Amino acid sequence: MSEPNTAPAVPSDEPHFEPYVPDSEVQHELTLPAILVGTLLGILFGASSLYLVLKVGLTVSASVPIAVLSITLFRIFSKTLRIRRTTILENNIVQTAGSAGESIAFGVGVTMPALLLLGFEMDPIRVMTVSLLGAILGILMMIPLRRAFIVKQHGKLVYPEGRACAEVLISGEKGGATAQMVFIGFGIALVHKFLQSAMKLWAGEPGINLYSTNEAGVKTGLKGAGVAGELSPELLGVGYLIGPRIASLMMAGALLSYFVLGPVIASFGENLTTVVAPAVWDDSKPKDLKNPGLIRNMEPDDIRGNYLKYIGAGAVAAGGIISMCRALPLIFGSIVGGVRDLRASRNSGDSASSTKRTESDLSILVVLFGSLALVIAMAAVPQLGLGLSLNGLISAVMVLLFGFLFVTVSSRLTGEVGSSSNPISGMTIATILLVCGIFLILGKTSASDMLMALTVSSVVCIASSNGGTTSQDLKTGYLVGATPRKQQIAILLGAVASAMVIGLTMLLLNAAGTHYTKKNLPDVVMQVPADAPSETVGRPYENEDANKYRIVHVRKDDEFNPSVRPGRYLVDPSGKAAYRTDIPINRELTKMDNGEDAPAKFTAPQPRLFTNIIEGILGGKLEWSLIIFGLLLAIALEFAGVPALPVAVGMYLPLSATTPIFIGGVIRLITNKIRNPKSNADADSETSGGVLLASGYIAGGTLCGLIIAFFAFTPDWFKNGISVGTKLFGTIDETTQKLVWKPDENDTAKITALVAFGVLMLILFFIGAKKDKESSTSS
Repeated sequence: MSEPNTAPAVPSDEPHFEPYVPDSEVQHELTLPAILVGTLLGILFGASSLYLVLKVGLTVSASVPIAVLSITLFRIFSKTLRIRRTTILENNIVQTAGSAGESIAFGVGVTMPALLLLGFEMDPIRVMTVSLLGAILGILMMIPLRRAFIVKQHGKLVYPEGRACAEVLISGEKGGATAQMVFIGFGIALVHKFLQSAMKLWAGEPGINLYSTNEAGVKTGLKGAGVAGELSPELLGVGYLIGPRIASLMMAGALLSYFVLGPVIASFGENLTTVVAPAVWDDSKPKDLKNPGLIRNMEPDDIRGNYLKYIGAGAVAAGGIISMCRALPLIFGSIVGGVRDLRASRNSGDSASSTKRTESDLSILVVLFGSLALVIAMAAVPQLGLGLSLNGLISAVMVLLFGFLFVTVSSRLTGEVGSSSNPISGMTIATILLVCGIFLILGKTSASDMLMALTVSSVVCIASSNGGTTSQDLKTGYLVGATPRKQQIAILLGAVASAMVIGLTMLLLNAAGTHYTKKNLPDVVMQVPADAPSETVGRPYENEDANKYRIVHVRKDDEFNPSVRPGRYLVDPSGKAAYRTDIPINRELTKMDNGEDAPAKFTAPQPRLFTNIIEGILGGKLEWSLIIFGLLLAIALEFAGVPALPVAVGMYLPLSATTPIFIGGVIRLITNKIRNPKSNADADSETSGGVLLASGYIAGGTLCGLIIAFFAFTPDWFKNGISVGTKLFGTIDETTQKLVWKPDENDTAKITALVAFGVLMLILFFIGAKKDKESSTSS
């Protein structure tokens, strides 16, 4: 085997680019160990990314951390087992197969919870089929675009994360990069999260209201406002990775929403004696001036849930659409240029290039027959709601058409701004608008048509996300000298495995976050569909009620149950509602019926936004006034020269989530200035100690959060056994007579939480402030 070329990781714009591993050299590449490790890391990062996207509606690229982990893990295996050293091309296969998990997780996390909001079950077959089809479609559509974007546009399309990943692989081949800092961050975050969330030793979201209420109910101070922070390592890491500018824009949105709009609503609604829609009377309470449905009685979280989230959703929609409009010249140019380059490469028919290892793609027949198989699969799976009908055919055609369009757009934008900044949400909004517009013209406005519109948009969303990631991986492979065909096989295998596990994880997280309540039940006999599925009651009644009930989804202005409040109900044989299901994507109660805190909720803005658009266009059920208010705010921001989308996301997310993200961004700003006072505030190497530590924070915190969420399925003796804080600091609840510990309401627990989070901040600060030569380690 010849000595590899020592070309730099970031090549010049020379027309004849020579990769790190020359075309003439053959190395071990698509090996079983590389596929297995890549698939396992993809599942790990995919599951943790899903947890993150459900919390804050965003993810970060996993390619660099996976590449670093691959280099170190295989190096350990080589030394301990005395086997051959892994090649750079095998490590590239690992990151290629592993990167699919994060991109699929984003598409699944922002679309599938909308099923419940539209009044449908999150059926396992539906969730996993949509995940799988979207993941494969994104890869297939990218195969014919590789030469157009990766080869022909080399030197023009940057692919920042792809180039950074190539730097990691090449420096790792030379012995200059290890995963030590990622592992350190992972361990610190894992311990911190477990002590807080599992053992309950300190508060998770310490906060304080900025107003006081006297015995007469009169409020003084900044009414409707409060300060809070979810002091978790994963959100701190996210803030560090996205940088100070985006983090500051998100915080600006939070300040606007929670310290301006919220207090305005609270002040003007203080003397109202009627409920202002979309808030409703709490039917479990007397209809008097103390009813929680009145603005005067709302806490900051109530104001957010009833009003601010709709304003934020409108701003997010406008920000996404504006981002798409701003990119229209690039979109049209990429489509025209891609078609032109495809035609030119086909007409050239260069037999020499077709035999080169570094130019070998999967056959176009794989793309054609694979796409045809996807269409058949979509029509054949009854849970998707398409069917072997004209409507199903129209929907399948839209999937292929919009899939190819937005995979092209996503791949091009990934080359321009990177995968972390790729506006997938905006593309999904555009897809929903196009699909719903076509359905509206065709007169398709039923509930089943809404399901079909969401299905089409979900597949396109996942395809766009995974298509952009695939293009990034192929760019890395182009720089290091990989075989494209083997990379495409690797990411297909990794995507299939990740899609199945991520779909299952989505279902488990939803089940873990669901609880059942007898509060606010309608006192009427409900109409139960003949095909309504059945379900056994879960917590907090799992030990008290073993009966099976029929599931009834009641939608807004439901024609079958018009007097029943929208929601998901469990109905007994007589037609009376026995329980109401409080789901994490639409959490209404902070306490369960047994007095314990309700499970964690999903706070990502996209599912609610997508539901509002579909219902607004096809059902005329949009909260137009608040949505339009948010739209106009976003437009005003754009006129002021401020990017609307990150501000809008900050307006929608809970303040507790935005606060640690902002802190992470501020630490990035300070450490970058210390490292290089003359550098741009956002500039930092993807392989610096701070970036790698922050990546470890995210991986460790999200994985631990995922594990703790699944504790909901464990026996009570296990959950009680690890809850050390409850035993040490708990008190007897007068209502339930159970030992409870409420750290988020205890001053000592809040101070301890601040101290523990301060330790995370200090570690990240000192590591991030080190010079590159000090923060990097060698094996």
